[in-house]
Amino acid sequence: MNYTFNTKLQGIIALCNDSHHQRVWREDRTLYKFLWQQKGTLSLEIDHIPIKLQENEILCLTPLHHIDFKEIDGKYIALLFNSNFYCIFGHDDEVSCNGFLFNGSDQLMKLELCPEQTALLQQITDDFANEYEVEDNFREEVLRILLKRFIITCTRIAKKKYDITGDKEKTFHLVRQFYVLVDQNFKEKKKVQDYAEMMHRSPKTLTNVFTQRNLPSPLQIIRQRLLAESKRLLLYSEKPAKEIAYILGFNDPSEFSRFFKIMTLQSISSFLKNDKRE
Repeated sequence: MNYTFNTKLQGIIALCNDSHHQRVWREDRTLYKFLWQQKGTLSLEIDHIPIKLQENEILCLTPLHHIDFKEIDGKYIALLFNSNFYCIFGHDDEVSCNGFLFNGSDQLMKLELCPEQTALLQQITDDFANEYEVEDNFREEVLRILLKRFIITCTRIAKKKYDITGDKEKTFHLVRQFYVLVDQNFKEKKKVQDYAEMMHRSPKTLTNVFTQRNLPSPLQIIRQRLLAESKRLLLYSEKPAKEIAYILGFNDPSEFSRFFKIMTLQSISSFLKNDKRE
């Protein structure tokens, strides 16, 4: 199965079960991805971190995440799309997934589906496959509607997982906003106070909200996002640590080295020696 649709404006949406064979998709840094393990298990490395999907689990990945397929024991499908096809930033009021299903940290959203949820998402993917066969002027918009349904359904499943209902909706949007702002500004802004000012909140208010939801503290989230980007650049770019330090907004390489060692308990050189691929 490999259904791919390209728009005149370089939009892409694809539904396939052979993403591991599609090198161009694995290396495309514009694609958002849902990986749905339908039967058996799927062993992956995401940004060099091992993760295993069990039957009827879905993993949500941004264009920033690097995927290596390690072992496929069963059946999975991948739903891929880029912002030219559907922009989750511009349509945040429709799907409410930005900063929730998708963010650039290494804290990945993994969903466990019940039978009813599995049936609902299966119907959407079946409709996608059927619509792909229709060649008329409506096909692009129908595929976009089906993608929205898939995203909204996953958002609802995730909100249920974290018990986001009623009065908790307000703080849910606050948390999402914080994650989005961190993704956009972490290189320049590394203090909670910076984000509190942008959100017209006090640092204490933000900290209390995250504590109440059993989430990492705002400062931890900033540092985790910075660390995730540090590892990506060290592992997947040819840039030296000195250059990466300035790219990430550190005053000098030694400050970057201290940050990395505090966060990982190892030096940059040890990390590269132990983990970087040949």
